[in-house]
Amino acid sequence: MFPTDRPRVKICCISSPEEMRLAVRLGASAIGLVSAMPSGPGPIPEEDIARISAMVPPGVSSFLLTSRLEVEEIVSQHRKCRTTAIQICDRLPQGEVRRLRQVLPGIRLVQVIHVNGAEAIDEARLIAPSVDGILLDSGDPNGPVKRLGGTGRVHDWKVSRAIREGVDVPVFLAGGLSGENVRRAIEEVGPFAVDVCSGVRTEGRLDEKKLNRFFSEVRAAGLP
Repeated sequence: MFPTDRPRVKICCISSPEEMRLAVRLGASAIGLVSAMPSGPGPIPEEDIARISAMVPPGVSSFLLTSRLEVEEIVSQHRKCRTTAIQICDRLPQGEVRRLRQVLPGIRLVQVIHVNGAEAIDEARLIAPSVDGILLDSGDPNGPVKRLGGTGRVHDWKVSRAIREGVDVPVFLAGGLSGENVRRAIEEVGPFAVDVCSGVRTEGRLDEKKLNRFFSEVRAAGLP
């Protein structure tokens, strides 16, 4: 469900107002702001998340990426950061996502599903009725040190497409995307949006040349 010929673009791991403005100027529909994680790139202090999210222009979504597992902790974190959406990067206990929606009714909830095999299809179908979107990534929440994103690794897009076709909410595609492969990813999966972090960075910083190529490839996807 929710296929699109011209998917939206979310630029993740935003670290400063300057990076946010660059991403938005080049066409980002959403930006991702990473709070504390067990591992991986991009986390910034919650004070910086709040400062950047307050500057995001109307019409552009701001995502708080959280690894918290308690509803009360996520609510407290969001009240400090004031983003328009929450990206749940880990698995909350059963029923807690619905409770989070009740406590924060105006905030969009996007659940990350880490695609490590066909079992991700059932996981996505199970959680889809409780959230506003699903983001497919390539982390490993079951490892000795959790990897909840930012791996730069591509997963099986056939599984991603099966998830997109099997749920009734928008699907964001992440995991190892760059200007070199995003067009093919869009054509194979048909996501509502694509999400990128390391694939548009050089030495950890947003690279305008890589960003321009990424957006150019997104715009070209699906054209004759």
